[in-house]
Formats: sequence, C-alpha cells, structure tokens
Amino acid sequence: MDDSRFRHDGATRYPGYDVLSKRGGPSWNEQTRRVITRRLSIDTQPHFFNVAEFESVSAIAARIVPQLALRPPIPVAALVDHKLHNGISDGYRVAGMPREREAWRQGLKALDAEATAAYGKRFADLAEGLQDHLLACMQRGDLNNPEWGSMHPQDFFTKRMARDIVLAYYAHPTAWSEIGWGGPASPRGYVRLDFDERDPWEAAEANENDVSRVRRTNRNVS
Repeated sequence: MDDSRFRHDGATRYPGYDVLSKRGGPSWNEQTRRVITRRLSIDTQPHFFNVAEFESVSAIAARIVPQLALRPPIPVAALVDHKLHNGISDGYRVAGMPREREAWRQGLKALDAEATAAYGKRFADLAEGLQDHLLACMQRGDLNNPEWGSMHPQDFFTKRMARDIVLAYYAHPTAWSEIGWGGPASPRGYVRLDFDERDPWEAAEANENDVSRVRRTNRNVS
C-alpha cells in the first residue's frame, strides 16, 4: 500500500516526525502493521450512516477535532461509521442510553430537530458559530427536544458522541505524528520512562529555537 498521501511534516512541536517510518523497523510487529494498514485503508464512504447522518457526523467532528489544513485530513466520520457498521462495542452503557447504533441515530435525529426548531436548518447546514452553540448546549444538557426521548443530551455528548469522535481521531497514525507518539510499543517497548527522557525511537519535541535540529533528529526515528 502507498502511504505517501498520509505522510506529512507534522505539527511544529515534532517537525520531521512521521510515525509511519516505523512500519518496517523493529518498533512494530506484523500484527501492528496489519492493524495500521487496515486503518489507513478505511473506506471514506458511509456504510452505517445514511448520507444526511454522515454529513452531520462530519460537521460535528470538524467542530470537536478541527484539523490542520497542511496535511490530509483524518477521516473521523468514516472511522466512527466503521465502528458502528462492524458492531464494535464498548461493552457497557449508562442508564437511559441506547446501544451505540441506536444512540447515534437518535442523537443525530434529535440534534437536527433542535437545529431546525431554532434556526430552520439541519445541523450540517448551519454556520460554524451556531453549530458550536448547539454543541455547547448539548454538553451542558440544555437541549430538550422530544426527539431525545429517554436519552439525556449531556450523556450523548460526553459518553457517546464526543468520546467516539476523539477516540477515532487519535486512533489514526496522522494524529500520532502530531503528538509525537510512536504507536503500539510492540515488540520494542519504551525504556526511558521518567520525565524529559526520550528513547532514540521516540520523536523529539522542538522549541522555537531548535526546529531545524529536531527535524533532522526526527527524520531518523524508526
């Protein structure tokens, strides 16, 4: 598989670092390589959500985990869709919360009902400021459209929607490069575990005075 479209210089905190350079080295075993290959090959078309729902999830993800324009975007909505389509479950849920699939469908329907009642448009069609306002109201539990049923808006925000979106984002290697993480530590592991200590196979963090030096260091991390 060609990984070139996923490679980038990362955020300036870890210049020159690309976690995918570890693919052929001793940091990752074959199982890790297979998992990462599947994750990079995720279909960006929805299989669980319908088109309107997928547009809403994409809009929500853009507000919760806004992405840098300098690199290919992480397909957050597609990763959430993949989880639901394949029935991947957390194995638990709070009282009043439907199972994952039902919770997402009900929550998106309720959010669109709130948007339409307040502004006459679906959530995905609202300006970003209005989207932020509705999401903030959901987080505080200040929404009350009947479409929510027995599910509390605040629970949907914290226990389901935001959780799934953030986990999807940070499950992707592009996010790992941005935060300087080396991915699953198998079989090599990490040795230097104290503060401000770095294994040679970990990314170096830069400050404004040593970006060039750190970029050279990070290009040799594998």
